[in-house]
Amino acid sequence: MADQAVDLWATDEVHFQQHGSRCQMWIPPETKDPVLLHAPTRRSVGYFAAVRLRDGRFQYCRETDKFNGATFFAFMKSLRRTSIRTGRRVVVITDNAKYHHARLHKQWREEHADDFALDYLPPYSPELNPIERVWKLTRRLCVHNRYFPKLDAVIAAVEAEFDQWTGRNETLRRLCAIT
Repeated sequence: MADQAVDLWATDEVHFQQHGSRCQMWIPPETKDPVLLHAPTRRSVGYFAAVRLRDGRFQYCRETDKFNGATFFAFMKSLRRTSIRTGRRVVVITDNAKYHHARLHKQWREEHADDFALDYLPPYSPELNPIERVWKLTRRLCVHNRYFPKLDAVIAAVEAEFDQWTGRNETLRRLCAIT
């Protein structure tokens, strides 16, 4: 973060479920084991996203198929096109998912290693990735304790928030600050 010639981005993928997230509710003290019923669905929407730690700029892409080497490669190319405009070297913090190391994009990563590089976190350490805090905030602001009759309503709620974050964003900058 101290090197002004480097832009540090944190990236990850996330799913938002149609039935929302856990909820808080008042329960009478005599009820020992409350049951909260959800809509009988497992539908979800997935996103690749990245946040620039310097200024909180946010970039996302809805994934309509599944997370794999090809879809991650497309997101990385898009992120590079956006981030390289600053003239700084770009370092992207990411987890150790298998498709982040895919042979499909290995040659591309090597060709662009001088100005765009992936920095892998240790295995089983999601708490080290600053973008995980963005997912928690998004869940709290958009899907927490809400009912969504259709998956399109989840998409609309999440992307409305994401669209507000696409420029420089002080909230995300402070949330993802590494000190």
